[in-house]
Amino acid sequence: MAQITNHMPTAELQALDAAHHMHPFTTGDELAAKGARIITRAKGVMLTDSEGNEILDGMGGLWCVNVGYGRDELAEVAARQMRELPYYNTFFMTTHVPAIALSQRLAELAPGDLNHVFFAGSGSEANDTNLRAVRVYWAQKGKPEKQIIISRKNAYHGSTVGAASLGGMTPMHEQGGLPIPGIHHIDQPNWWAEGRDMTPEEFGLARARELEKAIQELGEDKVAAFIAEPIQGAGGVIVPPSTYWPEIQRICDEHEILLIADEVICGFGRTGNWFGSQTVNIRPDIMTIAKGLSSGYAPIAGSIVSDEVASVLGACEFNHGYTYSGHPVAAAVALENLRILDEEGIIDSVATDTGPYLQEKWKSLAEHPLVGEASIVGMMGSIALTPNKETRAKFASDPGTVGYICRERCFANNVIMRHVGDRMIISPPLVISKPEIDLLIERATLSLDECLAQVEKDGLMQAAS
Repeated sequence: MAQITNHMPTAELQALDAAHHMHPFTTGDELAAKGARIITRAKGVMLTDSEGNEILDGMGGLWCVNVGYGRDELAEVAARQMRELPYYNTFFMTTHVPAIALSQRLAELAPGDLNHVFFAGSGSEANDTNLRAVRVYWAQKGKPEKQIIISRKNAYHGSTVGAASLGGMTPMHEQGGLPIPGIHHIDQPNWWAEGRDMTPEEFGLARARELEKAIQELGEDKVAAFIAEPIQGAGGVIVPPSTYWPEIQRICDEHEILLIADEVICGFGRTGNWFGSQTVNIRPDIMTIAKGLSSGYAPIAGSIVSDEVASVLGACEFNHGYTYSGHPVAAAVALENLRILDEEGIIDSVATDTGPYLQEKWKSLAEHPLVGEASIVGMMGSIALTPNKETRAKFASDPGTVGYICRERCFANNVIMRHVGDRMIISPPLVISKPEIDLLIERATLSLDECLAQVEKDGLMQAAS
């Protein structure tokens, strides 16, 4: 067992956690009865818990630890910035060096004419910014009726009231009176689950054209923007068919609709390019960024907007902002993180070396009797669990029953993989090595084997009628 940092016994920590700490997306009573897993430190792609177990983090934290854990450079930059200027705001015609430098660097990295950044503290906040920005944009252009934003079912764009409304996840909409008015959802491009007898190419076009149909039904004079992730992340790593994004771009161009690419997960190397928009070859008017911007070492996010959008917003007072917009410590950490990604060739490795290696190994999981599909782009992948590969069948049990069993086996085998319904997903740190990829696949395979045994024992290997 690895040496562990001195702390209270796990049971005592779990009791304190249950007594005082409210967890996101969690049934608190269930967690209190079970006891939270307590992570005490991390290095590279490995976590250590309070019992000394070493766990391979196949999710990169929450899709975010792109450069891996334990980077001293980021800690040193944060400490230096805290001593020099720990905080100042960017309201009231004021700025500071880290915000200036980071916005310049992001303008250099972003594709096309995306040259302007409005900073936020999280992807949820940034998408709230986008919701307001596109409506102000059209109002300034003399078209105040263009307010509706079209999104997709099963999309995730954050959990604030505005961002959760932009998202299309039913369980989130069932709480708190969501979605807010002015949001419309169309179907997602999930061929595996919803393509029926269409080819992926036919299905991609059909789902893209739902956007055009919605614009026509709602009225082009009423629709402000379309928002989507290049690759759906929290929705289950849904890789759209090749025909989908070119058609979406055509529709946005022809109907004068702003295109918002939510790059919170796809950005900063996750797909093998700096941005997922480059991977799927689209030209967004706005990109949402967060997570990999600082590799999770400090909370920071933003909206990168085009010259056109910035010029229109710049002509009025945009009554919007956050206390921590462009926080100097977070901005300094983000700048250093971008330097590491660039100078160490991490994104190139995802594109040409470790990424293709992971792709080959991950796709081999489709041979497992429980797996129907193995999808992966760069270093974000998913596998669809199914009782029948040929028919792409769903399980007769409640959605997520089998996925949860698989996730629990992953935890038991010291590998973090997440379940979304009956899909298992990964998003490891971009610095994962080939031997670590082998270990990930080994532990994933063991977990699938154990899951299959449990599912068969429990009589759950039944297809929905």
